[in-house]
Amino acid sequence: DGKMYDAYVIYPKNHTSEANFVEYFVYQIMPDILENKCGYKLCIYGRDIYPGEDAASAIEKRMQKSRRLIILLTQQLIHSKEDAYDQHIALYNALIQNDTKVILLEMEMIGIYGNLQESLRFIIKQQGTIKWKEEHTVHPQSPNSKFWKQVRYQMPLTHRSS
Repeated sequence: DGKMYDAYVIYPKNHTSEANFVEYFVYQIMPDILENKCGYKLCIYGRDIYPGEDAASAIEKRMQKSRRLIILLTQQLIHSKEDAYDQHIALYNALIQNDTKVILLEMEMIGIYGNLQESLRFIIKQQGTIKWKEEHTVHPQSPNSKFWKQVRYQMPLTHRSS
């Protein structure tokens, strides 16, 4: 299908203390489980998009080469202006062109979805979110936990046998 990645990951990128866990999750836990244990290929900004690349066009190209979009919903992402561009492009591609499926990971209690942009609310209404619950942090590395099973269920089929 001409895609290079199984999923493009959108997450809040500014470094506040709350973002530390999210960054750890994005750079350590997700690749460990989804890439090393399940054989997926992720595109993560800051790891797969290089300094010096035009970020906007690089983001758009990588998203087009990805079969899924994984959006980590956090309070910070909802209120952040700098991540709005990624989200906007992603949701435009997913909803308007309808060629990319979105997987929403609710990393912390969002509470009322009213603050979310309308396109995100639409996706939540259609398919819901996969909630990261604290009890998973005991064994976040197990691909067989309920959380990771739900994520894998929404991911494309991998091409290598596990």
